[in-house]
Amino acid sequence: MNTLTTTLLMAGAIALLVLFASILLPSKYSDQEKLSPYECGFSPKSNMRIPFSIRFFYIAILFIMFDLEIALLMPWPLALSNSLATMPVTMALVIIVALTISLLLEWATGALEWAEY
Repeated sequence: MNTLTTTLLMAGAIALLVLFASILLPSKYSDQEKLSPYECGFSPKSNMRIPFSIRFFYIAILFIMFDLEIALLMPWPLALSNSLATMPVTMALVIIVALTISLLLEWATGALEWAEY
């Protein structure tokens, strides 16, 4: 047998071994302690299964989007110092204009309002 066949047979055998071990070994019984949320040793004060507000996730996505601006604009001073071309400046301006337009659009639609009056 060649090495490829041996490797595939060994990988298949290990996969089957792990599959059978995962079926046979774990305990199928869960107690109340294991199902309760962990809050530093105290019993929970409320139900932790309550879903978050969609506004929270929306603000988080907006933060990530504007935070990426920093990651995209950080290398440009180095690019400008190494080249006399206007391409880095043009690319930076395109990113800044796109982010400014999106910020103005979100501001106009009220997406940045956290509390509803």
